[in-house]
Amino acid sequence: MNFLVRKIHKYLSFFISLQLLLWTVSGIYFAFNKIELVRGEQYLKQVEQSIDLGDFDFEIPNTIDVSIQKRLGENIAVIKVDDTTKYLNKSGESISKLTVSEAMNVVISNTNLSPVLVEEIVNERSGSEYRGRSLPIYKVESKTNKGLDINVYLNVYSGDVVAIRSNKWRIWDLMWGLHIMDWKERDNISNILLKIFSILALVSSISGIMLFFKLDLKNSNRI
Repeated sequence: MNFLVRKIHKYLSFFISLQLLLWTVSGIYFAFNKIELVRGEQYLKQVEQSIDLGDFDFEIPNTIDVSIQKRLGENIAVIKVDDTTKYLNKSGESISKLTVSEAMNVVISNTNLSPVLVEEIVNERSGSEYRGRSLPIYKVESKTNKGLDINVYLNVYSGDVVAIRSNKWRIWDLMWGLHIMDWKERDNISNILLKIFSILALVSSISGIMLFFKLDLKNSNRI
């Protein structure tokens, strides 16, 4: 029995050792980096907004959710009706997308970054840094006062900052993919590889504990 447990522990430990190392390294990285800084929250300005609800005077049927916010000084309503989201001005009319210059002004108004280039993204890309966000979306390439490159992603209608991506986030994203063993999309925490290696790691740990106590008991009997 001891021989079998020893063999299981030996070969399982060797087989999963690399992934155990990746789990440890990525876990240490997560522990020593604040998620708020990874998300780029330090680049956002605290902007106070006052909104007069009396400006809006129209009815919306079958409304699931309504929020009133400002877009470059203009009050707009963001309304979810059925499976769609509508962006309306105070008269109840649909608003147009932000222009390139307006998108840059949003970045200037809401962050401490300097916008350089605006690109509209209309196609989803697996594993992208804007994954999970509704398209179309504006990618505003920006710089910090130290010259660091930062990508700011904006809702093309409301101007909401929906994501801020830096090299710190990209390293975190890489570590997360290694941690959950989803190297392509880096989102699936229920993938089969993770389940298999988790079970193997558990078996390896249990067999190691069994060997420790059996050897410890054997040594005690010799004494």
